[in-house]
Amino acid sequence: MKNDCLEMDGFPVKITEAVCLGASLALSSICFYLYKKSRKTLDKLDDAPRFTIDGKLKHLLKVTPGACLQYAVIEGVVQPVGEPMASHFQKEIVGVLQRFMLREHRLVWNGLSRTWTDSERVLHQQVNAVPFVLVGSDENTVKVLYPLQATGVHMEITHEKFHQVNYGLGDIVGQYLSGEKLKGQLETEEMLKVGTTLTGIGELILDTDGTLNLRPPSDGSQYFLSIADFDTLRGEQESMAVWWKALAIASALAGAAILLWVGRQYYCRLKVRWEQEQERREFERLLAEAPRARITAADPEAPQDEVEEHVENACVICLSRPRNCILLDCGHVCCCHRCYQALPQRQCPICRQNILRVVPLYHV
Repeated sequence: MKNDCLEMDGFPVKITEAVCLGASLALSSICFYLYKKSRKTLDKLDDAPRFTIDGKLKHLLKVTPGACLQYAVIEGVVQPVGEPMASHFQKEIVGVLQRFMLREHRLVWNGLSRTWTDSERVLHQQVNAVPFVLVGSDENTVKVLYPLQATGVHMEITHEKFHQVNYGLGDIVGQYLSGEKLKGQLETEEMLKVGTTLTGIGELILDTDGTLNLRPPSDGSQYFLSIADFDTLRGEQESMAVWWKALAIASALAGAAILLWVGRQYYCRLKVRWEQEQERREFERLLAEAPRARITAADPEAPQDEVEEHVENACVICLSRPRNCILLDCGHVCCCHRCYQALPQRQCPICRQNILRVVPLYHV
């Protein structure tokens, strides 16, 4: 590592380029993994059989090996096993799942963008549940196990209220000094209400006591409970898969663009080296073609005592080798060929004009 570059076979790669390349590759890998996961879930949904909750379903499970369907889709009406829960804020609403959350909202000063950004923090969360079943058309039921492990929107907001904070003059001054403003607290209650039509996707089993149960799949497949129908749920999963695929492709293209950029820089650097080597060989060839140049022109690798006679024509850069090249088009004779090749830019050290070509200087 040198300054802000990484050396790659003598070619400096900027740290920002390496970080961007690594980030794009990591992001594309993560997005591709999530896409494959979403695609696998979508394929499982397409292959999952759909059943109506009735007497035929129980008979089907009786003749199924292990009395188990690893992945199945059912739909029924939510009914509690026992007494349901009442809403804390609307007593006429009853349900089987309840989530209460109290979140604090603040405005935090962002010095980089010079704006206030919203920040949220959960102060309190409480989840309550009672056993419930899904009821079919002929009063057959399927008991839903571990509903809190399921994904999908299966609760509705039954209460939402924002408690705004009133500020005094001292509070306002303190907020600007600390860089934080308390906006207030958001109070929400969500419930899975009794009588809601619910779509369940998971492992369907027939228990030894003759009850049908829906539970998370034992093979690790995704467990769904949703108030939307199956087609809507499948469409959401398909949209998610498309979204992750688009992100994976975009991040992969960004990584490829960075690789092309770095590769182009590397090629340009190698091209300069090839041109310098070709120029050096051409320079040596021109020196060798001049009979008197072999005697009078000092070789760049010659010892110091062989070039002492040319000290009056010493290179203005190294001050140790004789001037043995002419810089064109300006025509200045000021350096040796080795120092010319070491110039960071192809510009004359005397007049700063661009150097188009170099020819040997012969001393007679």
